[in-house]
Amino acid sequence: MDENDLSNKVIGAAIEVHKSIGPGLLEAIYKNCPEGTSIN
Repeated sequence: MDENDLSNKVIGAAIEVHKSIGPGLLEAIYKNCPEGTSIN
């Protein structure tokens, strides 16, 4: 996996988190969400 593939997966996961919990929350909540997400 090259860095472009990894970047796409990370950004895609972040978008899914945003879709699930919505906008307007504190940064700390968004920071903690991806910890349990697998990026495989």
